[in-house]
Amino acid sequence: MPTVAVELAESAIGDIEEIRDWYAAEQVQEVGERLVTEIFDRIESLTTHPEMGRVVPEFDVDWLRELIHPPFRIVYKRESERVRIVRVWRSQRLLKLSAEA
Repeated sequence: MPTVAVELAESAIGDIEEIRDWYAAEQVQEVGERLVTEIFDRIESLTTHPEMGRVVPEFDVDWLRELIHPPFRIVYKRESERVRIVRVWRSQRLLKLSAEA
C-alpha cells in the first residue's frame, strides 16, 4: 500500500505543545502525555489512510479533513503527495484557517 508524507504546520506543533502544557499546569501531566501520544498515533495512521478523516463541516471541501480524537479535532489538508496537519484543537472550537495552512 502506498504511503504519503505527513507534515505538521507550526500552528499544529504549537497546539500540541499547548495541550501538553495545559495538562501539566493542571497537575495531570501523565494525562497530557498520554493524549499527545494518542494524537501522534492517529496522525501516523494518515500515512497509509489519508482519506480516513471526515470533511471539515465548517468548510465542506474535500481536501480539508479532520480526525476526531475526543476531546480534540486533528485538522489536516490532503494534498496529492502529502498530508499537512494544520490544527489540533478541542472539538467544540470552530475552525478558522490561518494563511500558513
